[in-house]
Amino acid sequence: MSNDPRRIGPHDLGGLLLAEGEKPIDRDEHDFAYWERLVDGLIYVLGAKGYPADTAAFRRAIESLKPEDYTNLSYYERWAASAATWCTELELVTQAELDAKMAEIKARQTAGDAS
Repeated sequence: MSNDPRRIGPHDLGGLLLAEGEKPIDRDEHDFAYWERLVDGLIYVLGAKGYPADTAAFRRAIESLKPEDYTNLSYYERWAASAATWCTELELVTQAELDAKMAEIKARQTAGDAS
């Protein structure tokens, strides 16, 4: 790993000083949103089914996010993105199937039914 901030990924910032306008990590306890619990459950179920065989796969998928995506996504959004990437790589689901489900969810939300 390089100590040069220009050569490290957005996930590898431990020990660096915050840039102007950046906020420190919020370490306060908080309640989890329902969708965050679902993401956590998804990761647990995948693990129980033997996916991943190596937990480094999730980390690799998170670390491969574009820097702006990594910075703008919340912790569980990163995990959801990682799970999606990973499940498509394993061919458990296709990108087209994920895209269709996302469109369905967005249409329900637009209609006012978040179920």
